[in-house]
Amino acid sequence: MIIDLPSTTTSQVNAKLVHLREQGGANTLGRVLTLVIVTDDGEHTEEAIDAANDASREHPCRVIVVAQGAKKAAARLDAQIRVGGDAGASEVVVLRLYGALASEGASCVIPLLLPDAPIVAWWPFEAPARPADDPIGKLAQRRITDSAADRNPIKALEARQKSYAEGDTDLAWTRLTLWRAMLASSLDLPPFEKVTSAAVTGEADSPSTDLLAAWLAYRLKIPVTRYKATEGKGICSVELERASGVVKLDRPDGKVGTLVQPGQPSRRVALQRREVRDCLAEELRRLDPDEIYEGTLAGLGKITRARASARKRPPVATPEPPASEPKPSAATARAVAKKSTKSATATKGRTKSSAATNGEVGARTSGSDSPTNGSSPKGGS
Repeated sequence: MIIDLPSTTTSQVNAKLVHLREQGGANTLGRVLTLVIVTDDGEHTEEAIDAANDASREHPCRVIVVAQGAKKAAARLDAQIRVGGDAGASEVVVLRLYGALASEGASCVIPLLLPDAPIVAWWPFEAPARPADDPIGKLAQRRITDSAADRNPIKALEARQKSYAEGDTDLAWTRLTLWRAMLASSLDLPPFEKVTSAAVTGEADSPSTDLLAAWLAYRLKIPVTRYKATEGKGICSVELERASGVVKLDRPDGKVGTLVQPGQPSRRVALQRREVRDCLAEELRRLDPDEIYEGTLAGLGKITRARASARKRPPVATPEPPASEPKPSAATARAVAKKSTKSATATKGRTKSSAATNGEVGARTSGSDSPTNGSSPKGGS
């Protein structure tokens, strides 16, 4: 259900929410947090709302969308309330601000916040230079940005590094979860050797590639080189140097990766590029500061950027199983069996002849030397 409230006020919007609660009962209660989406009023606004609706099925919440319109227009607030099937497992309040109200998003949000519930602010596209100093950012315990959606992703990531405050995070970092898990699990397999260096290859404007390289430099304390890929999207490959050889995780098509390790067969792993709704749902699972992300931002200054495009390394050789000997033909097998039978017969004959000879010698000597023949030898007591 969608309810439009043109040229309204926050008091009227709040009163309508209370009315819906009285009509619908518990379906408008049970929210675990308030998610505030800050964006410009345009065609991409619905994309952010759809991602929030999908994430709300895991985290029921009240979604407040602050859509900033034209600042030169007359001051006006157009609101829209969505509940039921149009809001996933949440209730969505869209605030379209025009004129002088476009800069007063925090003032319009405060009356609509859920009481005693955490607040998360999300900038799905352009983000302020210092999210923690933004009026809406100051209200939130967690502040989510997306460097990859910025006009200049690499500069946006550098700005996140300089302006980091506890509670900040970036969806470019969340997209690395599968890569980090796969690389960590590959090092849990023998041989347990130290990684001496690493190389990460990805698109030139991929902030996730920079963050992955910085994470390796921060956690492993090794030199890491960041290469630009000539083809492919996002992160393309990661190589970890060890004494026994190179551990390589390659994803050329953005869907399926290949893990190659010395002495082991190649393995195909699922490395599908993650959707925004999946990354948002993951970030809403934790409301405490992300210390690993903070350390990774500090590691951005430790990576080496290569001017040339991605290097080409020969594939890691994997040991081949020894070739099995050809099976003998039926005629050859019969000949070998016949020869073995003759040899066994001859050996048996020689054994019987030897036993008979030994018996005769024993009979001749038993009368004079054997102590068991019934008489004592000469000189005995």
